[in-house]
Amino acid sequence: MTALDLSSPVGVAGAGTMGQGIAQVALVAGHPVRLYDAVPGRAGDAAAAIGARLDRLVAKGRMTAADRDAARARLLPAEELTEFADCTLVVEAVQERLEAKQELFRALEDIVDGDCLLATNTSSLSVTAIGGALRGAARLVGLHFFNPAPLLPLVEVVSGFATDVTSATRAYETARAWGKTPVACADTPGFIVNRIARPFYAEAFAVYEAQAADPATIDAVLRESGGFRMGAFELTDLIGQDVNESVTHSVWKAFFQDVRFTPSLAQRRLVESGHLGRKTGHGWYDYADDAERAEPHTAEPADRPAYVVAEGNLGPAAELLSMIREAGIQVREEDEDHGTRLVLPSGGQLVLADGQTSVEFRDVVYFDLALDYRRATRIALSAGHDTHPRTLGEAIGLFQALGKQVSVIGDVPGMIVARTVARIVDLAHDAVAKGVATEEDIDTAMRLGVNYPLGPFEWSRRLGRDFAYDLLDDLHLRDPSGRYAPSLALYRHAYATEKREGAS
Repeated sequence: MTALDLSSPVGVAGAGTMGQGIAQVALVAGHPVRLYDAVPGRAGDAAAAIGARLDRLVAKGRMTAADRDAARARLLPAEELTEFADCTLVVEAVQERLEAKQELFRALEDIVDGDCLLATNTSSLSVTAIGGALRGAARLVGLHFFNPAPLLPLVEVVSGFATDVTSATRAYETARAWGKTPVACADTPGFIVNRIARPFYAEAFAVYEAQAADPATIDAVLRESGGFRMGAFELTDLIGQDVNESVTHSVWKAFFQDVRFTPSLAQRRLVESGHLGRKTGHGWYDYADDAERAEPHTAEPADRPAYVVAEGNLGPAAELLSMIREAGIQVREEDEDHGTRLVLPSGGQLVLADGQTSVEFRDVVYFDLALDYRRATRIALSAGHDTHPRTLGEAIGLFQALGKQVSVIGDVPGMIVARTVARIVDLAHDAVAKGVATEEDIDTAMRLGVNYPLGPFEWSRRLGRDFAYDLLDDLHLRDPSGRYAPSLALYRHAYATEKREGAS
């Protein structure tokens, strides 16, 4: 099945920001486009706005004047839905209400030909439920664009329960012909991105709610150690706290209030207060012109240790051993079958975050996971009440000697980056096991949809088979609510395959 012919008209219902973006994508690809909105005059205004954006593309040298003029000639504001009669694809981008979408598609069924492809841009509703009101749900597919649609490459192509393979394939190939990167997924709450991204926000909020660190520090660690483009607090301020919480609540509710997707009470209070982020001038951060910039907690300079004793190879943090030597600090190695710890001159231990807490041990400092320990500019440490000040000072001095800024946070299991990545990896494995999408499509979706530095399976391979499972299993022992219980899919990945390989 091939993409729609460029000569075939495309209809877009809904002339808001997303509808305009989708219309522009189809228009620039070469299709005649009909743009409709239920509010009189809005389609015409939207067409003018699209024309202005095309003018800017010409001014930037990204489009020729001739192509712009041709595109403008192909764009037709529609006053009635009946003007979609000759369309071979209609994409809806109306308000996120199930009844509104169902009503629209029921009307379209009486207007368009039987082979016209129908697509919903919903981000939070069930494609299956939308199609449940139609006579011919087999031709209904989800085409979830990301905002702004003309700029962001990802499109989730969602097959509802009744969607036939022909419709899904045609939608997929059409999105690709429009210059987008499509990924195929089943109709599950949140699809790929909004399902698997929930821990990125949830774990940051959980660390904050535990009073282990402030938003600026958590964001800095996610960026400078985890390699994420933005931290969870600044990103939700950009998205809008009400929008982000609404998606979280929708996914949680759709999964029958699964504790893994429980919304944040702290974010609820923020929304209730009207502090919705940049659009209101205040969210987690204050955006007033005279507001003082929130800075992350950064430890004062400390003396470097003269040496460290390495017990084991440090697992995902193994690169630190070479870095420590290069910094002129002696590394004494002791043979251990497994290990992720350094012993400091004080006798205290420096351990990679593993889901346990410092308070459980006599003298332990934990350090967080990093995407790349060489490139990381900040490392988070955590210590318990019984951790000796000298041990903490040596740990701070060690990472400062490696050129890192150090943020000391509270004694929370799994710290910040480690628990976030482990949960993302777990949800990704669970999604594949349940037929939501392939590993490749999930990695593509998370890199392109939310700009993650690595896809979940790329993280999983880098960390090793058992890292995420072991960390979550330890977290689950300390918080038996079920929030951190690793999935059966992750267990099978971590241990069943390992044991089978060992037996051979």
